[in-house]
Amino acid sequence: MMRKRSLRARMVAVVVGGALSGAFCGVLSGPMARAQAGMTAAAAPMSVQAVEAADAGRLGEKFTALAGAMAGKYDWRPMEGVRSVSDVFNLMLRENGMLTRVLTGGPMMGGAKMEPVSDPAKMQDALRSSYAALQKTISGMTDGQMQETVKMFGREMTKQTALLMLLSDQHEHLGQSIAYARTNHVVPPWSVKH
Repeated sequence: MMRKRSLRARMVAVVVGGALSGAFCGVLSGPMARAQAGMTAAAAPMSVQAVEAADAGRLGEKFTALAGAMAGKYDWRPMEGVRSVSDVFNLMLRENGMLTRVLTGGPMMGGAKMEPVSDPAKMQDALRSSYAALQKTISGMTDGQMQETVKMFGREMTKQTALLMLLSDQHEHLGQSIAYARTNHVVPPWSVKH
């Protein structure tokens, strides 16, 4: 139920944001409109692909930064039976590979069975490249492709739904990773005060 609300909330934000952006642009006239003339691309409503590609980019930056900041703590887990720091990062690699395959219909990045990455430098590289590949895939999709039906987790859904579902899940794991970091007295790099 919570995940459905999250997906719905994100889609409403995209639609409402685009509608408001379009409405705002329509109200401009005179000198203000002329001043904004060079900003047409910024004022146009963003596509779902642009929004989700940007989201994947932000997730990639944050997971990559945490992978570096948590070096030396990859085996830490809050309790037995719960994913370790390394397990969460490797899950993101697998999800990105699966999502890229689902969206393109091609082979899974890294093969069907990926070997877990345990070296912090290699993990950062792997996360960076997996998110870059995912962003490129999302950005290259047409609206028609986003509405194509695929099977994921034994259920039929559109590619857009699959994308929203997995990126929403990754936000949950980002929160998990932040909690892991703070429990280990590691401040997420993007929130360090300068």
